Formats: sequence, C-alpha cells, structure tokens
Amino acid sequence: MSKRFLGLLLFFMGSLHTTISAQVSASHDLVFDKLPTRWDEALPLGNGFVGELIWQKDDKLRFSLDHAELWDLRPMEGMKKPEFTYKWVQEQIKKNNYKTVQQYGDVPYEKEPAPSKIPGAALEIASKEWGAVTSARVDIQRAVAEVKWANGARLTSFVHANLPFGYFRLEGVKEVDIQLLAPKYEGEVDKTAGGSVAGDDLARLGYKQGKVKQNSKSATYRQKGWGEFEYEVSVRWKEIAANTWEGVWSISAHYPNNPKTPANELTATAMPYEKAMLPHLSWWKNFWGKSSLKLPDPLLEKQYYLEQYKFGSTARKGAPPISLQAVWTADNGRLPPWKGDFHHDLNTQLSYWPSYAANHLDEAMGYLDHLDANRAAYREYTKWFFQTDGINVPGVTTLTGVPMGGWIQYSFSPTVSAWLSQHFYLQWRYSMDRRFLQERAYPWFKQVATFLEKNTILNDDWKRQLPIGSSPEINDNRVTAWFSENTNYDLSLMRFAFGKAEELATELNLTQDMARWKKLNKQMADYALSDSLELKVSPSMPYSQSHRHFSHMMAIHPLGDIQWEKGERDQKIIQKSIALLDSIGPDWWCGYSYAWLGSLKARAKDGAGAAKTLRTFASAFCLPNSFHANGDQTKSGLSKFTYRPFTLEGNFAFAAGVQEMLLQSYSGVINVFPAVPADWAEASFRDLRAEGAFLVSATRTGGNVDEIQLYSEKGGVARLKLPFKTHLVKMQQGMIVKQIDETEIEIVAQKGGKIVLKNGYE
Repeated sequence: MSKRFLGLLLFFMGSLHTTISAQVSASHDLVFDKLPTRWDEALPLGNGFVGELIWQKDDKLRFSLDHAELWDLRPMEGMKKPEFTYKWVQEQIKKNNYKTVQQYGDVPYEKEPAPSKIPGAALEIASKEWGAVTSARVDIQRAVAEVKWANGARLTSFVHANLPFGYFRLEGVKEVDIQLLAPKYEGEVDKTAGGSVAGDDLARLGYKQGKVKQNSKSATYRQKGWGEFEYEVSVRWKEIAANTWEGVWSISAHYPNNPKTPANELTATAMPYEKAMLPHLSWWKNFWGKSSLKLPDPLLEKQYYLEQYKFGSTARKGAPPISLQAVWTADNGRLPPWKGDFHHDLNTQLSYWPSYAANHLDEAMGYLDHLDANRAAYREYTKWFFQTDGINVPGVTTLTGVPMGGWIQYSFSPTVSAWLSQHFYLQWRYSMDRRFLQERAYPWFKQVATFLEKNTILNDDWKRQLPIGSSPEINDNRVTAWFSENTNYDLSLMRFAFGKAEELATELNLTQDMARWKKLNKQMADYALSDSLELKVSPSMPYSQSHRHFSHMMAIHPLGDIQWEKGERDQKIIQKSIALLDSIGPDWWCGYSYAWLGSLKARAKDGAGAAKTLRTFASAFCLPNSFHANGDQTKSGLSKFTYRPFTLEGNFAFAAGVQEMLLQSYSGVINVFPAVPADWAEASFRDLRAEGAFLVSATRTGGNVDEIQLYSEKGGVARLKLPFKTHLVKMQQGMIVKQIDETEIEIVAQKGGKIVLKNGYE
C-alpha cells in the first residue's frame, strides 16, 4: 500500500462505531398553538394497521379512527367482460372505437362508488368547558400526541406500535362525555359529491346503518358492509385517579375467510395505558435507532424526520402496503380521494423508496408480502386480460389485488409488474438475503420476464416492443395515450426486468435462464433521444409540455440504467433531460413531481438543485401536519394544481431525495455526500444502508468529508469512492483493502467487518 493511499493503518478488534449524527429530537416535532379543524390537517398516529387523527370539529375534540383492512371489495361493475382483453383494446384502437374501451375500463371507476377503502368511525369528547387549546404536539420520537387546554386539561394519546390499539389519557378533567360516532352510511345522497378526486358520498355504498351501543364507560359500533364483510369499533374508558381518565379503542375487520377477534373483546383484554406504553416506546426507539442524519438546512431536516415518522406509522411487516392515504382515511362523510386504493403506476412504488437507505427493510417487507400474497389474483387478471402466462399486476387494485379499472393505459399497463419487481430487487441488494433471492425475488422476476416475453413482438428492426404501451399519464385517458412504439417508460422497465432477471439468474447459477434473459435483453432498443440528447416520451413524441409524471426519465431514476458514473454521454443525457424539464416548467407538476425531481437532480450530482426543489416541496406542497397535498398550497405559481387531495407518496419520495443527496450506491460504488450544496459545510449521517448490505456513516466538516464508517452486515466486496486524497484508516483485523485508482478503493469485508476512514495528510 502506498503512503499516499494510507497515511496510517491501525488494526484493532472490537467496535468502531461512534455516534456522528444527531438523532430525532423535539425540534422535529409537529407543533401547533391550536388544534387543527380539518381531518387532513390533524395530528396523525398509526402503526400500519390502525390509525388515528386528532382534531377539533366544532367545539368537540375528535379522533378519526381507521383500519387498513376496511374495504368494500365488491367487483367493479361491468368491467370484467370476456371480450375485454389487451388484444381487443388493440383492435378497437385500429377501428377508432375507443369510446367503447373507456366504457369498459374507465367509466365504472368514476361511476361506481366501490370497490373502495372505507372509513372506520370517530370519537368525540366534549371539550368546550376546558377553554381554548394552548398547544398541540406530536412527539415523533415517542409517537405520542399531546394537547393542552387553558383550564389545565391535558390529553396524551398514542397508537400502540405493534398492537391494534389506540390509547388516550385525559388529565385535569372531572367528567368526560365520550361519544362513538359512526360514518353516515344511510341518508339522502349528497349529489354535489362524486368523482374519484372529491370522493363519493358514503350513502351511495347502500349499507344499512350500523348501530352504536353506548354505555356509561364504553361504546361499540358494528357495521355490515358489502357481501359478508363486517367491522367492529370498540372504545372503553375509566377514571384511574381523581380527574384522570384513561381509554383504549380498537377496530377489527371481519371477512368470511379471515375472521378476527371482535374489537369489543380486544379492548376488554387490553393492557393498561402505562404498561402498553413500554413496548410502544421500545419499538419506536428501535425504529429511530436504525439510522439518523443532521443537515445544515432545518426545513429539510425536519421534513425528513416527519417523513420517517409517517413511514413508521404506516408501514409494517404483515400489514397491507401503504395505500394513497394509508391508515388515515377521509373523515368528511365521503369516500377517500381516488377511493384510497393501491395505485401501482407511481404511488405505492414511491412510498417505499426511502425504506432501503433508511435501514428499514423489515417495514418494507409489508409491500412485498402483499404482492406475493396476491399472486393468484394477479395471475387470474393476467390470464383474463392478457391471455398469457407469467404475471402482471393491475395498475389500480383493491386490498386483495383485484383490478379496479380507471384510465386503462395505466390501470391495465403491461409493465406494472416490471416496476414492482424493482422493489424485490432492492430488498435483495440492500439485504443480501440469499434465501429471499432464491425463494421470492428471482421467482417474481422470472414470472414478470416470462409475461413480457409473451406480450412483446419483434419489429422490423428486430427489436422487441409492446404492441401498445403508454407513459403515465401522458395524454391522460385519450386514445393517443396508447403508443404503437415503445415509450421510454415501458422500454426502461422492460430493460430493467430482463437485465435484472439475467443478473439474478447468474447469481443463482441458472445458466439456461441466464441465457434466455440475456437474449431478450439484447433485443431491447436504445432510448429515444432528441438531437440534443434529451430523453423523449417516445421516438415520435418529445417532452414538450409540462407534465406531473416524469415517467420518460425512469431510466435515470429510479431504475439507474442511465448513470452519471458511466461517463460523458450518460452525463449529457441526464443534464440535458433535467434542463429541458426545468425550462418547460412546473405548470402541471404535483407535489410528488418536486419530490421525484429531488432524486433526479441528486443523480446528476446537483446538490444545490436537489436542495432547492426539495425545499419547494416541503414549503409549498404540504399541509400544516406535513401531509403531501398534491397542489401548490401557496398558490404562488409553483403549479397550476392548487387543490388539496392528500396522498402520501410525495412525502416518502421527498425522504428518498434527501437520502440520494447523502449516499448513493446504485452504480456499484458507494459514494458519500454525492450531491450536497457547496455551502453545506457541516452535515452527517449514521447507518444509512447501501447496496451490498453495508451500513455507512459519514461526517462533513468545514466543507470537506471528515470521516466515513462502513460496517459489513453480510460480508462481501464494497467499492468506495474516496472523497479525500489522503486518509487514516482503522479497521477490524482480517479485512483487505486495496486501491483501485486515485478515486476508489475496494474493501473485501468479512461478515461483521468494520472500517473507519478519516481525512488525513501526507
């Protein structure tokens, strides 16, 4: 080893880990001087299964209660017809008969109220006599809400981190008047409601109103839904000391083949508040201990921690994946925006982007468990609509994976499962769990690649293409939204599916499969580019109008097929494509567009640009409780969308953008602080996860990287881009380090191997 490579090499055994980054703190909390008066601005609590929103309605303290499995699962009316197939759609396009296609695929989604996510119930507590609210807070470190009133009354509440209970304590209150309120499922239909964005009136579901049994210190509500589905809500409370009351609530969903313990029985056996708090706090301590960061930008740092809090509140192994609003369904007498469904043309995918680098792989498994559990439904859909083997996933689904329709260019897109396959790939690469690779990731890729092989054709140039494809959501729901040539969106996903299928087959030494996917991958065309090297929507359509989806740029991020690290040509494509996006402007961008652009600019190593666009998201596209609201809430021209349907994917895409600024490993090389603004003199992060199952920590001091720590969870080889010319190294004995060139080193690590590199001098 050269003196220039290692200023000093110290071998030693034992832990090398030191805390080099600030942890979540009170400075990151949600803080209000009064209670919000809207459900979508409320104080949010949740655990992936059940959720609670705390707000004020009129002169009452209100808890909106929800459960992720509250779903009306009736089949979409009039959609699944034998003739309604991928081939039939192609024929109708040729006949210029697209109105019929819309009647089959899209009209039912807008016309019918269900299938849909449905709300649970609400608790209201008379609070007028307590005076004005003086403060309201969510302590995100403990996941506990606190509200104080002028007369000394105090509420604390939490949703248990891993049990289906919500708890509340009221102090300084002599008597409590608690009412359990049911959603209004019966009554005259509000005809001003309707449409997937505003949400249909609940009365359109046709339910017979369930009954609430209200007692002096308990209440139970049972509601029958569509078919044999029922759900139950229960709340119990008692005075535990003078002027101090404690209560617990629960919701249970009852499907014919999936019975649950009634909520009334659950609350009867729930542990007391203080005892329940201990495992709750333990779970959140472990969650926050997985990783942390410190930024010189307070807005970005706080928003990042709020996104991590929401992720911890909505994602769990074994729970349904994060839907549009997750466990915070609308409490306004209507169905949630876009029926609270699972949108797989962007929304679910973006929601799990930040899980990998943040070291939250267990929480991310809820998404993949759901996809695996619903394979039978996906295969049935694939057989019916595409009439082939393999597997594709509907772009819009119910809780059980059944297609719901909508704009069919995206809700019936042939490349949905290819995008979903990236999450199987990322789970493998970030965990290096070989059993997961063999039993789950590769089988998924094999089914997806088989489907794409059977649903593509060779064109006149002997390149593989789809008969018809799309690019979300270019040309909306018009017939021109179908392309008879590969869009860059579809092309990037097919290249990813075949390329990674080949990579995983090679890893598993499946030589025949490897050869099969390699052949198909070689049949993929190059990306459609303008003469200036800008990514186009398709060969015949340049990116020339502002649009909310950056689907034509998927190859840059998230797929990483076009990489800055590959050299000058790819760098020009990235720079030119982003410059074009910026020049055309944000007229029709949503909040998630800004969040996604943060990651794109980080991949271009543009730290100032990434920080600026993420600041715009946090300051203009979030409600006071940090929920992403789609439209520009400042109405200052950052988007022509100024509306406020709340969805979560923008929040989590923001968190991923911050991570991309601090750590990148998609190219096979670990790169710390690859895209931070030059004026970020001080920054740090601890235990962000890189591909290869490496935990990375780093500090930046005085504008220079001061220290890097790397821990190998599974053992293996890591390539690290050096941010300093000379350095001091400490590492566990037995590791091997060699210099690749002036800018990179290679580390061969044993399982549990640790290394520290400090900025040093010759």
